[in-house]
Amino acid sequence: MTPITEQSSLYDQLENKSVEELTRYINQEDAKVAKVIEGVLPSVNNLITAIVDKLKAGGRMFYLGAGSGGRLSVLDVIELPTTYGLPKGIYNTVLAGGIDRLADALEEKEDDVDEGWNALVNAGINSGDIVVGISASGTTPFVLEGLKKCRLLNITTGCIVSNPSTPISAQSDYPVEVVTGPEFITGSTRMKCGTAQKMLFDMISTTVMIRIGRIEGNNMINVKLINDKILDRGVKMLMQKAEIESYDEAKSILLEHGTVKNALDKVTNRHN
Repeated sequence: MTPITEQSSLYDQLENKSVEELTRYINQEDAKVAKVIEGVLPSVNNLITAIVDKLKAGGRMFYLGAGSGGRLSVLDVIELPTTYGLPKGIYNTVLAGGIDRLADALEEKEDDVDEGWNALVNAGINSGDIVVGISASGTTPFVLEGLKKCRLLNITTGCIVSNPSTPISAQSDYPVEVVTGPEFITGSTRMKCGTAQKMLFDMISTTVMIRIGRIEGNNMINVKLINDKILDRGVKMLMQKAEIESYDEAKSILLEHGTVKNALDKVTNRHN
């Protein structure tokens, strides 16, 4: 049986369609993604809870991926140290071909059965960590073999796949099967599968960061002050939360302590 991700598009003779028709059809397909994710939220919640538990216990999170999904996971992970002040090395991606070759799209590397596991070993993977495989097909050898070896060593596993009952799901303690149907371009899983993956990465990492205390209220109190826009946001956040009237005073305090959280702890003596 042909995997759903490889089944023929619901649309044909695309070269004869107008721009208006093409964008309307693509939008119709994209509109299906959020509804599919809604249907698998219980599985997503289970995976998130497992990640939170590992991180709170001092463990680490690793995405293990190839292709478009793997590259999207890299983009998610690299945002976290800046947005949430998360120390590097806690939330990670192991990408087929290496993160340093991200732009090269080394698709042939997804068939390498050793590279993923070797990279995890080099990172010191252990039973306190969790590894989440990313594979639209649910069969990618790079991901599958890595998860198999994890399970042999009692390392917790999860996955995000786009076909039901896949080999990768079978090797996952916390599988998420987000089946979005045939792609607009037959087999082009950078489209709906990629959209679903991006939405899930945002959902998972944001919820995890909230649950491990990197957010207060709805504010990024641990954000790194890397540019003028973020510094201004941080100053206004501190002014509001610490009831400081002077912008310049709040800015001086914030720059002295490095993050809104540290400044708040100092100014309001929240831990006394």
